[in-house]
Amino acid sequence: MNMQHLTLRQRARAATAAELDAIPWLSVLSPAQREQAVAGLQVAEAEVGERVCRIGKPANFWFGVVDGLLKMSNDDAAAQAITFTGVPPGGWFGEGTLLKREVYRYNIQALRKSVVAGLPIETFHDLLEHSIGFNRFVLNQLNERLGQFIAAREIDRISDPDMRVARNLAALFHPLLYPGVGSLLRITQQELAKLVGLSRQRVNEALGHLQERALISVEYGGVRVLDLQRLRRFPQD
Repeated sequence: MNMQHLTLRQRARAATAAELDAIPWLSVLSPAQREQAVAGLQVAEAEVGERVCRIGKPANFWFGVVDGLLKMSNDDAAAQAITFTGVPPGGWFGEGTLLKREVYRYNIQALRKSVVAGLPIETFHDLLEHSIGFNRFVLNQLNERLGQFIAAREIDRISDPDMRVARNLAALFHPLLYPGVGSLLRITQQELAKLVGLSRQRVNEALGHLQERALISVEYGGVRVLDLQRLRRFPQD
């Protein structure tokens, strides 16, 4: 069978040991709970442009990025197109939708070839019922995500391109939401342009300005943050 014609779910497989190591919340579970979670976890490779979640579809899995980069947006909605956030490695999303057992109100799309993990909704709820550590992890996720979305609305009102790039980059280096990023984010200027809503040329100029201020370092295949606190406050020092 041609794998290209299979859906993401049909291509799903069990996670490897290395992929499990990249899932941050597994460490808060008891051995029995971890075994339960691992048994339910599925992993699949999303191709560039492929949808992981689609507006109006039931939420059946809690998703996370093992490797790659996703974009959360409302592109197919009737309202003005908005990119809510990017989701780099270590990021898990959709817990609010699963808690309310609702349909998705946003699209999640792969900006590059990405390895995505999914935990079935019933396993998600069972862990919430029986694991204090998992509860704390999800609660922290919800709290940090709320702050992130409030900041995203403020960023939408920023007209200065350098500030838009700085604030969006800072959000992608969030240590609690995206622990898999570390200090180096694997991202191209074209991918960043799609997240920020600017042209690639203007993003290139902004990155140069931020690098001149010793806030970031543009490296081959990515961006390294040198001073996250100053990047968050940009243009203030």
